[in-house]
Amino acid sequence: MASAAFEEIVEDFEFLEDWEDRYRHVIEQGKAMAPLDDALKVPATKVDGCASQVWLHPTIENGVFHFDGESDAMIVRGLIAVLRALYNGLSIAEVLQVDARAEMGRLGLNEHLSAQRSNGLTAMVQRIRETAAAAA
Repeated sequence: MASAAFEEIVEDFEFLEDWEDRYRHVIEQGKAMAPLDDALKVPATKVDGCASQVWLHPTIENGVFHFDGESDAMIVRGLIAVLRALYNGLSIAEVLQVDARAEMGRLGLNEHLSAQRSNGLTAMVQRIRETAAAAA
């Protein structure tokens, strides 16, 4: 289960021949994302377990999940953009049903991220799931 925005990213990735092009596409996704307001970069929104600085700011309105985020690393910022495409606009119940590892695997990301980046991605997904679970 993934959002239409994530399905568009999957389709884009199908046309990209090699991993370097896919990597650049992830970075471009991050560059296109609006920056997180500095006032939201606080300890409560900081994600532990990431090699770089990462902040996620979730909001839930009428049972619909959204989050914004920021990182000081370009590839991680891109991963945040991809996760936003995966989760934003889903209901809380849908967020909890998403198998992020499988969905990200559709992009070929699992085998091309360093161990540190993979751990950071796992930490971001865990934060998203914890937020949704707390709201459920």
